[in-house]
Amino acid sequence: MSPAWPKRRVRAVSAPRNIGRLVCRRLFLQNKAFFHNTGDSPIRRPNRAPPTVAKDGPRINDAIRNAQIQLIDQEGTNHGTVETVVAIRMAAEAGMDLVEISPNNNPPVCKIMDYGRYKFQAQKKAAEARKKQKTVEIKEIKLRPMIDDHDYGVKMKAMKRFFEEGDKVKITLRYRGREMAHQEIGTKLLNKVKDEVADIAKVEQDARFEGRQVVMVLAPR
Repeated sequence: MSPAWPKRRVRAVSAPRNIGRLVCRRLFLQNKAFFHNTGDSPIRRPNRAPPTVAKDGPRINDAIRNAQIQLIDQEGTNHGTVETVVAIRMAAEAGMDLVEISPNNNPPVCKIMDYGRYKFQAQKKAAEARKKQKTVEIKEIKLRPMIDDHDYGVKMKAMKRFFEEGDKVKITLRYRGREMAHQEIGTKLLNKVKDEVADIAKVEQDARFEGRQVVMVLAPR
């Protein structure tokens, strides 16, 4: 018979009662330090639907939220106040769209139309308007009090071309050295310029000194 080995006493180690609270506390401190260093917020916002982005152009069909509208059909006939669902059905039966044309009215005014064609024509008109629109620029012409006749003729030819293109002209007359003592020469030159272009241009800003130079702005008539 084999000898009986003495039984080893196993000491039970009981976990502290607040182990869960300690772990949560440690995780909280770690997260707080991490977000403090990165600059992010550890607070998670509740899951929400993304905000509704307003589309360009009027509301059409199912995007019209009002229960009732004032309806104008494709022929231009005013049907008065109509249920929105009924108006959408009428537009679908006609193969067209229900478009909100006056949203500020109560109820809003809607019209049955081909929205694709309407949008295309609106974009075409806007493109034509931008094409016809011209940005007015200010061209600069520099003169000297003792300018010779040839240079003066070249400058005036360029100035008249600018006026024909619809641009303004900024005339800069600069004095050097002893020319400041004979300012009447520059004044006479500027008056000559104004008289020569009087039929196609007008004075927008009269001549005034800016340091050692005189500036005058002319605009096309």
